[in-house]
Amino acid sequence: MTLQDRDKKHLWHPLTQHKLHPETIAITKAKDCVLYDENGNEYIDAIASWYTCMYGHCNEYITSCVATQMQQLDQVVFSGFTHEPAIKLSEALIKILPDNQNKIFFSDNGSTSVEIGIKMALQFHFNKGEKRNTLIAFEDGFHGDTFGAMSVSGLSVYNGPFEDFFLEVKRIPTPNGENNEAILNTLNAIVETNKVAGFVYEPLVQGAAAMKMYNSEGLNAILELCKKHGIVTVADEVMTGFGKTGDYFASLHIDTKPDIMCLSKALTGGLLPMALTTCSEKIYEAFYSNDISKGLFHGHTYSANPLACTAALASIELLQSEVIQQNIKAVIASHKAFNKRIKTHPKVKSTRQTGIIFALDLNIEMTRYGNLRDKLFKFFLDHGVFLRPLGSTIYIQAPYTITKEQLQKIYQVIEDVLEIV
Repeated sequence: MTLQDRDKKHLWHPLTQHKLHPETIAITKAKDCVLYDENGNEYIDAIASWYTCMYGHCNEYITSCVATQMQQLDQVVFSGFTHEPAIKLSEALIKILPDNQNKIFFSDNGSTSVEIGIKMALQFHFNKGEKRNTLIAFEDGFHGDTFGAMSVSGLSVYNGPFEDFFLEVKRIPTPNGENNEAILNTLNAIVETNKVAGFVYEPLVQGAAAMKMYNSEGLNAILELCKKHGIVTVADEVMTGFGKTGDYFASLHIDTKPDIMCLSKALTGGLLPMALTTCSEKIYEAFYSNDISKGLFHGHTYSANPLACTAALASIELLQSEVIQQNIKAVIASHKAFNKRIKTHPKVKSTRQTGIIFALDLNIEMTRYGNLRDKLFKFFLDHGVFLRPLGSTIYIQAPYTITKEQLQKIYQVIEDVLEIV
């Protein structure tokens, strides 16, 4: 039996209705920017496997560092113990994070990093003797699949069955430069009539909302208003973090820095699962007490796993290297050149770019997971490129190590698909 056939016996895949989509592609190998399936087909990984493998698959520097570490220390409880990989990672991270970030809390994935950020925001006020029970979030945001993260997410396609169980959340539109003042008026009204604990947001780019990009000045004004009213700001940089917006973090493009940041995905270069929730000293101080009940009682078995910490440290070293920084600049320039020739195509409704993230909207009405979307997905795979359309949006978020030739193939297959839709 093939791997594909064996898969069907027991496996339940994410974001999949198996009755409609019973087939999976069995990947047997990955190297640099290419995936290889069991039939010998090759696919350029144009989305870095959900934005994780930004330094290429099986990066030899990352894997060699982890191979060395696994001979020394594989896993140890992080409650009451510590270890050098976690300490070195914290020291490296603090150097590149916004300068108000000072404490780092470990978990396992992007959703849990947001869950912890929400708990920090709510307990921050609780510990100070003030009960605040409302959160603010953007419309169409996505922050993960655990309950707190779902609560602040606005994409009902993922959340429908669970909405009756959510935290109290008020939603505001993303700023576009024209609605900035109206949003501030709405926000003021929410603050006046609710006890707002925190504001959770994806800075500059909303990933699952089809790479929706919005106005940085408007976001800064929102953050300033939150700061004025003592609302804890939580930046979900699970997708945008570690170089994708052209700087180490999207929050570095914005004058007003978040109180809390949520990080995962590219954190370990795609090698191992790990996440971080970082915060300012002000947030941490609200938990620092002789009263044990004021501590943050949240923990994961694999928190600060030494191997994952080592992968993350190696990834940060690569991110800061001259080679990767030059590659990022080259990808940004290449996307801009592609945009010039594609944006006027009659089948293209709009285009947008932030850093190495490029997206275009087709001038066609289609559902997020409908037949036409599936047709596009299959076309890309049949032509050796792994692109995963979000409804009518086609986006690129390839590894920083992608070659010029591979980028051109991605562009070409997008141009080719416009002729069949």
